[in-house]
Amino acid sequence: MARLLQLPPKFLPNEWSLANHTQYASAEVQRSRSERLVAESQRLVDEIEKSTQKTQKDVNKKLEQRLNEIQFWKKELDNKLEDTVNDIEQLLAYKTRLEKALESCMEPLAIAQQCLVEREKRIGIDLVHDEVEQELIKEVEVIQGVVALLQRTLEQITEQIRLSRSAKYALEKDLTDKFEALKLDNHCSTLTNNTPDISYASNVVTVQANSVAPKEWEDFSNANIEKAEKQNNNAVALRSLIDSILSETACDMRKQCDTVNFALKKRVAETKDSKNKLEVHLAKVMDEISYQEKNIETLKKATADKEGPMKVAQTRLETRKLRPNVELCRDPVQYRLINEVQELTTNVERLRETLSQAQAELKGLIRRQLSLEEEIQVKENTLYIDEVICMQMREAISINDF
Repeated sequence: MARLLQLPPKFLPNEWSLANHTQYASAEVQRSRSERLVAESQRLVDEIEKSTQKTQKDVNKKLEQRLNEIQFWKKELDNKLEDTVNDIEQLLAYKTRLEKALESCMEPLAIAQQCLVEREKRIGIDLVHDEVEQELIKEVEVIQGVVALLQRTLEQITEQIRLSRSAKYALEKDLTDKFEALKLDNHCSTLTNNTPDISYASNVVTVQANSVAPKEWEDFSNANIEKAEKQNNNAVALRSLIDSILSETACDMRKQCDTVNFALKKRVAETKDSKNKLEVHLAKVMDEISYQEKNIETLKKATADKEGPMKVAQTRLETRKLRPNVELCRDPVQYRLINEVQELTTNVERLRETLSQAQAELKGLIRRQLSLEEEIQVKENTLYIDEVICMQMREAISINDF
């Protein structure tokens, strides 16, 4: 038997129709699903485009707000920095004033101390702890007190300058960061979808660990401003204090200087008056010495003049002893001659006693003359020290407002 050919199985008409309807249905489903996907895709594209535009617009708005915030704080920092720089310049000027004031105290102090040293060279009774010395000691104490106060104030202003510079550094650092942030955010605000240099970046959708919250950001700049404001207030108060100190110390030094000068002039006048009186007394003593010397000469002459009468009287008595016998009579002549000798003897003794007293008085007058001359030299030495040395030195003192 001839071998039959193997043919593929045949389907029934119903199966064929069913298969066609199935294909139709599947195609319809696929097409419908595709249409829905196309419609959904278009809606999604439109939605995402709107969302993207909205988000980008919101980002741009927030960038603009951020730029405004940075600009605001930058302006605040700029203003405070300008104030701080001005404060530092003024503090430096005040520091210079203090240094000059401190330097200007050195000459009056040296002069006052030198005056005390010079016045130690007074001699004798003039080496007295007088009003001038008391006021000079007080002047030295006043100036030393002023120097100590100015040195402490100089330390204060130096520290304030350091603090103000620290505040200035913080402001400048903050401003530098703000300037950099402003530059970066300005650049970001100019970027568009068509900007040539935009590109993808990896690992950017993160929040850096060292980043801060907006509140912390504001607090940081605000703290820098408050710190600078505090130092500005301190600087103003310190400058006011320094003005007061410089004015008061200059006034105290000038007042004490005037007091010393007045006391010194008064003392010079007193010394001159004393010297003049001593010279008057010296002149009188010199006159009296002259009178006494003449008196001594007179007494010596008077004593010498009594030698003749004494010799005459004694010679008469001696001669009358030679009268013979009854002629050796105690007559009135005898008694009167005896009285004459006694009288002359008494008078000569009185003259010699007076001469001795006159010579003693002359020695006393000479001693007084030497004492007065020595005292006048003491006064001349004192006047040279007070009037020539001290007063001329003090003329160099010039205490103006610091």
